Amino acid sequence: MSIHAAPTTAANARTANITVVDSVGCHFCADAQQAIDELAGEYALTVRRVAMASPEGMELMQEHGAGMSPLVLVDGSFISAGRLSRGRLRSALDAGGHRTNGGAS
Repeated sequence: MSIHAAPTTAANARTANITVVDSVGCHFCADAQQAIDELAGEYALTVRRVAMASPEGMELMQEHGAGMSPLVLVDGSFISAGRLSRGRLRSALDAGGHRTNGGAS
């Protein structure tokens, strides 16, 4: 499990808590991490990675009915399982008020 945070530049931006349940050798997981990294300059966020093989990872996969990794949650809400839709992630972050001054409106 690892956690990292992006600096927040907008006083009113709420920090998004993103959970990524991933597995070793998963190319969709690497793509999801790249997508999140690309958005880190535009949104206030923290990312917590959980191994799918861990007890917590297995519980989250079962709870959200995820058939494949990565499972991506924003503030505890299901965003995707498998290939991460950048548009869906961006929409969830916008809806949550997580945008900082670092990105375009």
